[in-house]
Amino acid sequence: MTQELGQTNRFQDYTNLADERLGAEALYATDDFFADKSRMLRREAPEWKDDVYDDNGKWMDGWESRRKRGEGYDYCVVKLGLAGTIAGVDIDTTWFTGNFPPSASLDACYSPEGAPSESQEWDEIIASTSLQGDKHHLTEIDSDKVYTHVRLNIYPDGGVARLRIYGRPSVDWANLSASQQLDFAAVENGGRALACSDEHYGTKANILGPGRGENMGDGWETARRRTPGNDWVIVALGHSANISRVVVDTAHFKGNFPDSCSIQAAYVSGGTDDQVETQSLFWRELLPAQKLSAHELHEFNEQVKDLGAITHVRLNIFPDGGISRLRLFGTKASK
Repeated sequence: MTQELGQTNRFQDYTNLADERLGAEALYATDDFFADKSRMLRREAPEWKDDVYDDNGKWMDGWESRRKRGEGYDYCVVKLGLAGTIAGVDIDTTWFTGNFPPSASLDACYSPEGAPSESQEWDEIIASTSLQGDKHHLTEIDSDKVYTHVRLNIYPDGGVARLRIYGRPSVDWANLSASQQLDFAAVENGGRALACSDEHYGTKANILGPGRGENMGDGWETARRRTPGNDWVIVALGHSANISRVVVDTAHFKGNFPDSCSIQAAYVSGGTDDQVETQSLFWRELLPAQKLSAHELHEFNEQVKDLGAITHVRLNIFPDGGISRLRLFGTKASK
């Protein structure tokens, strides 16, 4: 079922498993004469460059094969940055207008030991579907299988700007020691940013990404607040946990960092992701209000209250501004 991008906002609550920042890699393409396969996994939106050419022709921001003059079709094998279940796929042909593939399909496999072999069995998760130029093609996937690689098939040739594989990382919680310290908000551990008051300049999901932010755009930043109140973001942990250490990173936010922050938390059982927002105002206090500084890593230990097992947090920033990362360290809860 292919849908317009604006109709599929729920995919934003999932992780792009094909994000190059998470380690995704385009391993092999039958042909990438006009545009290197690696560009298809770039995090930023595709761009158009007027009058920019290289030795092979017009520079395009994506993966583009040459015009096929024989039988067959082109394909590209991608290693996902994180093994996981797939909820949705975006085959994006932005800026490809006279050179997009007429159709495409997608296969997936589980090959945790490395690149798939020639004898690897693949599951077809998207049957051949028609494509249009300069458009997002979103498909919902109904499967609970874990995959490590995908293969994008284009018929017969052409260019794709971006391939996004939205899903949830697979974490072996059963074998995690009860005493092992872990960042339960990290995207690689299944953390998800569910809702926020505003994300005018930077998306909420960025605060759960790997490493420190690359720049001010690699964080969550709200518009300047001109009314009373404060901004906030709600995060679902990858697993219920006992949190004992909090890190709030304002890297690159120098004239626009929040004055202070606080964190509320709760153990949420039942319900759906979209109903936690109304209840979050009444959650217990995990971290009392703390002053923040520009471009700094703030670590809180003794200030963190022992609330027992929690599954969700609400980070409040006062009154507005931007942060780069939120880290919530602790141990796995038994429930």
